[in-house]
Amino acid sequence: MFAQQPQDLVVVAGQPVTLPCSIPGYHGVVLWIKDGLALGVGRELIGYPRYAVIGDHGSGEHHLHIQRVELMDDAVFECQAIQAAMRSRPARLTVLVPPDDPVIIGGPVVSLRAGDPLNLTCHADNAKPAASIIWIRNGEVLNGAKYSKAFLRDGRRESTVSNLYISASNIETGQIIFCRASNKAVPNGKETSVTIDIQHLPLVNLSVEPQPVLEGNLVKFHCSAKANPPVTQYKWAKGGSMIKEVSGDTYEVIVDHSFFTEPVSCEVTNPLGSTNISRNVDVYFGPRMAAEPQSLQVDLGSDAVFNCAWTGNPSLTIVWMKRGSGVVLSNENILTLKSVRQEDAGKYVCRAVVPRVGAAEKEVSLTVNGPPTISSTQTHQAPHGEKGQIKCFIRSTPPPDRIAWSWKETVLESGTSGRYTVETVSTEDGVLSTLTMSNIVPADFQTIYNCTAWNSFGSDTEIIRLKEQGGSQGSPDSLPVAVIIGVAVGAFVAFIVLMGTIGAFCCTRSQRNLKGVVSAKNDIRVEIVHKDHNAARENEDHSAMKQLMIERGEFQQESVLKQLEVLQEEEKEYQHIKDPTNGYYSVNTFKEHHGTPTTLAGNQTTELRRDPATATTGKQRVPTGMSFTNIYSTLGAGPNRLYDYSQRFVLGMGSSSIELCEREFQRGSMSDSSSFVDTQCDSSASSYSKQDGYVQFDKDSKASASSSSHYSQSSSQNSDLTRPLQKRMQTHV
Repeated sequence: MFAQQPQDLVVVAGQPVTLPCSIPGYHGVVLWIKDGLALGVGRELIGYPRYAVIGDHGSGEHHLHIQRVELMDDAVFECQAIQAAMRSRPARLTVLVPPDDPVIIGGPVVSLRAGDPLNLTCHADNAKPAASIIWIRNGEVLNGAKYSKAFLRDGRRESTVSNLYISASNIETGQIIFCRASNKAVPNGKETSVTIDIQHLPLVNLSVEPQPVLEGNLVKFHCSAKANPPVTQYKWAKGGSMIKEVSGDTYEVIVDHSFFTEPVSCEVTNPLGSTNISRNVDVYFGPRMAAEPQSLQVDLGSDAVFNCAWTGNPSLTIVWMKRGSGVVLSNENILTLKSVRQEDAGKYVCRAVVPRVGAAEKEVSLTVNGPPTISSTQTHQAPHGEKGQIKCFIRSTPPPDRIAWSWKETVLESGTSGRYTVETVSTEDGVLSTLTMSNIVPADFQTIYNCTAWNSFGSDTEIIRLKEQGGSQGSPDSLPVAVIIGVAVGAFVAFIVLMGTIGAFCCTRSQRNLKGVVSAKNDIRVEIVHKDHNAARENEDHSAMKQLMIERGEFQQESVLKQLEVLQEEEKEYQHIKDPTNGYYSVNTFKEHHGTPTTLAGNQTTELRRDPATATTGKQRVPTGMSFTNIYSTLGAGPNRLYDYSQRFVLGMGSSSIELCEREFQRGSMSDSSSFVDTQCDSSASSYSKQDGYVQFDKDSKASASSSSHYSQSSSQNSDLTRPLQKRMQTHV
C-alpha cells in the first residue's frame, strides 16, 4: 500500500524537484516510469545523471530527485512495486521556461527621417509558455501593438513578436521606448529599450549677390545648410555641368549671358542624402539664339512652320518678315504660313531686339516643292558611224524619282540596251542624264528622243533630236511642226465648212421627209410601189449625212420648230382623208399581234401596248407618222430628255436605218432637237424588210399602240418614205 504517491508539479527550468514514493513494509524492486519507459533498477539510475532515488530504503522510501530541471523533464512519472504488482497514480511534471531577453530590431538607437512614422519590432523567443510583450514610453503602456506567436521545432517552446506603429507627429527625437516580455516563469518580465533619433536632409539656402547684374561683372553665390547628421560635402554646378574647382559653401564668378539660361546649383550632402537648390542670375545681355530656325522645303499647298527662339534680358521683341518686304508677319517665336503657294518661296528673317541693349537676326529660306524642270539643247550633233551623246539636265525639288529616255518602241532608264547606254549623275544643281549611242547610223538622225523626269508632284518632258555633224544648219524640227500646224488649221476650216453644208442640207431634206408620210384608214392595207429608181441612192446618201449629223449632235432648234409647224398642218390634212373604196376593198389580211414583243435592230425588245380606243373593236390603224403632240411633249421634257426609241414605230425600216436610230438612242447625248432626229430616223428607213412593222405611240398619239402593218414589196424595189409619194394603190379582191 502506497503511503506517498507523486503529485503534479510545476517547476521553472533550472530548479531541482523531488517526486515522492513511499511503500512501507515492501522490500521488493521499485521502478520509476517516465512517459511509459522504466528509468532503471536500483537507487542510482544509470543513464540519467541528474536523476536519483533517495530516502530510507528500509522504511520503503523510494523518492525520485531531479537536479536542475530541464525542458526534457516535462513528462508523466509513475512509481511501481514490481513484486507487489502495484503502481502509483501518474504525476505530471510541468517545466516552465522563461523567454530570452527581448530584442528590439534596429536598437539600441533607432534613426528615422523627419516626417516618417516609427515602426518598432520586439521579439521574445524560447519561452514556455509564450511570452507576453508590452511597450512602455515615459512610464505609460503604449496601446495598439500587434502580436504573433509561433512554436519552435521542439513543439514545446514558443516565440512572440510584437509590432508597434507610432505616427510621425507623435514622436520626438531623444525619446526612449521599452519592450517588456514576461510569462509564468518570469512574472516580472524582461525588458529592453531603444532611443529615437530623428534625422533630416540638409536644409539649404542659396543667395546671389548682386542682383540684377550686367554681363561681365562679378557675382558671389553662398550656400548655407542645416543638417542632422551634419553636412559632409558641397558640390557646385552650372547648367548641369559640375564645377570641380569649387568645394566649399561659397562660389564667386564673372557672369555672362549663359548664367541667365543656365542656373547655378548647390548640392549639400549628409549621410541621409543630398539637397540641391538652383538659382538663375538676372544678367542683362543682348539677344542670343536659343533655337535656330531651319530652312524648309514643303509641298505646294501645305503649311510651313518656322521656329525661332531667342533669349535676352530685359524682355526682347521678336519680328518675322520676308526679305524685301516691310510687312511684319509675326511677333511670336513661331511663324506659320498656311497653304503655301509658289510665290511664298524666298528668304525670311527672324529679328530680335532687346531695348537699350542690342539686336540680332537670323535668315532662313523656304523652298516649295513642284514638278521637275528639264533644260536641254533640242538638237545635238554627232558624226555618222561614231559615238554620239544627247543630254538633259533636270532641276527638281524633291529630286526626281525616275528619269527615262524613250524613242520609237524603246524605253531605257539606266544601263545599256544594244547600242544605247543611259548614265545619270547627280550634281549640286540637279541631275544630268546622258544617252550615249555607239556606231551612229542614218536612222538615228531621223529619230525623236524623249527625256522625261518624274517626281511626286508631276513630270516634265524634253524632245531632243540628233543631227549629223556638218549637215544642214536648218532646224529639223521646223518642217514637221509647220506641217502639223498647217494640217490642223486646214482640217479645222474644212470641218466648219462641212458642218455648215450639212446643216443647210439637213433642214431642206427634213421638210421634204415629213411630207412623205402616208395615212391610211384602219381597214385598208396598202402596198406602196416606188416609181423613183434613184430612191435607193438618195436613201443611202441621206443615211450617210444623217450619221454625220447624229455623231456631231448639232441639230438646230430653229429647224425643229419649223418641222413642228409642218407636222401641225399635215395632221389636220390627215384627219379629213377618206377611204376611196368606202371600206369595200381590203388589201391582203391583217396579222394581229396582241402584246407580242417586237425585236428591232440592235436586239432591243419592247412590248406593244393596245390603244383603248381600238381594244374592243380589234381594228388596226396604220400610223401616218409621228404626231405633233409627241414631238412637242418630247421637246418640253427638258434638255436631258431622250425619246425612247423602243416605244417608237418602225415602218418597214431596213436594218441599217434601225441600227442608226438605235445607236443614237444609246449615245444619250441628244439635245432638245432630239425629236427632230426621231423624225429623221423614222422617215429615212428604206429597203425591203421581212419583219412585220409594229407601231407604237404614247397615250397622246392618235395612232393605236397595238396596230401592226405588213408591207410586201418587190425585192427589186426600194421604199423611200422621205420623198413625196409617187405611188400607186393596188387592190385585190
